[in-house]
Amino acid sequence: MIEGVLVTDLKVIPDDRGYLMEMLRADSPGFEKFGQVYLTVVYPGVVKAWHYHEKQTDNFVCVQGMAKVALHDNREDSPTRGETNTFVIGYQRQRRITIPPGVHHGFTAVGPEPAAIINTPSEMYDYETPDEFRRPFDDPEIGYDWEVKSF
Repeated sequence: MIEGVLVTDLKVIPDDRGYLMEMLRADSPGFEKFGQVYLTVVYPGVVKAWHYHEKQTDNFVCVQGMAKVALHDNREDSPTRGETNTFVIGYQRQRRITIPPGVHHGFTAVGPEPAAIINTPSEMYDYETPDEFRRPFDDPEIGYDWEVKSF
């Protein structure tokens, strides 16, 4: 596991009306502070990657469909520098992925429907000076295979 990444199985509370899922609480492991909440959607066959933040911690929860989320540690001072982790999350596996600053990340949809991720980052998005640094999804230095396997 990449240093500082936290994967948390989420509490799902079902009843005869449906279910409630706690995604992030102020007393959750990995919670730092509240910046904002946003929804991001990726269509099947599309990859949203790579980017990282210098200050921001992200908290990803897939609330629709299934998503393949990849993380790559490119932090110079990290003991896990060069490591890549892959997680498949969504309605079949309810988890929160906490992504620390400096870890490159991205995602794609798994299956025939879009994947929707709610992110609760520690910082608000700054339109004047965004804390977002991008690399191409097919960056050869990372060398990640975004193909979704069919069996």
